[in-house]
Amino acid sequence: MTTNLKIAFLPLTDAAVLVAAREKGFAEAEGLSLDLIRTTSWATLRDRLVFGQVHAAQMLAPLAVAVTLGLSQQPAPLAAPYKLNVNGNMLVMASDFAAALEPDLTARLADPLGTAHDFAAAIGLWKRKPVIGVVHRFSSHAIMLRYWLASAGVDPDRDVVLRVLPPSLTVEAMRAGEIDGFIAGEPWGTAAVHAGLAETVAIGERIWRRGVEKVLAFREPWLEENPDTVDRLLRALVRAAAWCDDPAHHETLADLLADPRYVDQPADFILRALGGQIIARAGEPPIANPDFMLFSREATPFPWRSQALWIYSQLVRWNMVDHDAATVAKAGAVFRPDIFRRALADSGVPMPGASMKLEGAVNMPLAVGSRQGELTLGPDRFFDGRVFDPERIDDFLAGFAPSR
Repeated sequence: MTTNLKIAFLPLTDAAVLVAAREKGFAEAEGLSLDLIRTTSWATLRDRLVFGQVHAAQMLAPLAVAVTLGLSQQPAPLAAPYKLNVNGNMLVMASDFAAALEPDLTARLADPLGTAHDFAAAIGLWKRKPVIGVVHRFSSHAIMLRYWLASAGVDPDRDVVLRVLPPSLTVEAMRAGEIDGFIAGEPWGTAAVHAGLAETVAIGERIWRRGVEKVLAFREPWLEENPDTVDRLLRALVRAAAWCDDPAHHETLADLLADPRYVDQPADFILRALGGQIIARAGEPPIANPDFMLFSREATPFPWRSQALWIYSQLVRWNMVDHDAATVAKAGAVFRPDIFRRALADSGVPMPGASMKLEGAVNMPLAVGSRQGELTLGPDRFFDGRVFDPERIDDFLAGFAPSR
């Protein structure tokens, strides 16, 4: 008997694994029928999940933590046993603003710390606070943007205006002059550059390599009550993710995502992110960033609890949540490596033996202990060289200048 699952998503390239699971038969092979429900905004998607209109959702990783902590509308305990991707977003700014930055586009993207300082100087030349679009207050993009700006002494709550708007409205908001730039998942940055509205300023993959992006989130009670269904879905997604990461399938995947039911943008825009070919300025040749977006390799789907705690540390840093032991425990428990291990126990899929690690400590491919098979983790450095120890959150926070 087939089990039907309703899963909410936004029109983004990083919905790829869900789309492939449905369209390439991976879900069907597990006895699942996926009803993928296209949603406009993260706030709507959040509400659909919290109020039980869908069984699961593609979700911004920080939003899953925020909802569980009661920071975003109706509080509800969420569980994320699977990461849909790492990285895949980029910051674009109006060409007039970008003119004050490093003109060598390859150097600009390769040196995010230097570019952050250029950006700080450009703010002074702009003669007003630049308005930067973010897709949600609790998005990986917004948190990375804050982290990146602050490294150059820019106060994201004082020196710029952060305006929330859905990813699919970012390009039109730039065209209308409502924002000066935005940070969002692909293909929206590429669409703005292609239209001649913006230049690429920074990419998420260079701010935090292998940085957590979207997760598959469930209401925790539903997840606990339906273990067999959850396990079958995770097995389907793991196989779909491996298919998505294979360059031989990228053109087919781009065509699937371009369908109006999913992303509804040109396949060549989508293909650029899949292949890590970033066009930073209209008419310029692409800049290769082969790790721009990952779905499967290097244990990408594994939900490290340390990454949930890094998200928590940034919420504390920016005075979005009170810091105490109970809240630390609740935040760390949103990511569920125990469920991932249960679902993939007999699959032969390599997975880490630990549930936490030092985030930012790996600067070259590293073989690590795996419960089955061989596993190599890729570089996960932060652009400023910091290392996050999830067991020493206070020390990590003490390394930053106090926020206002």
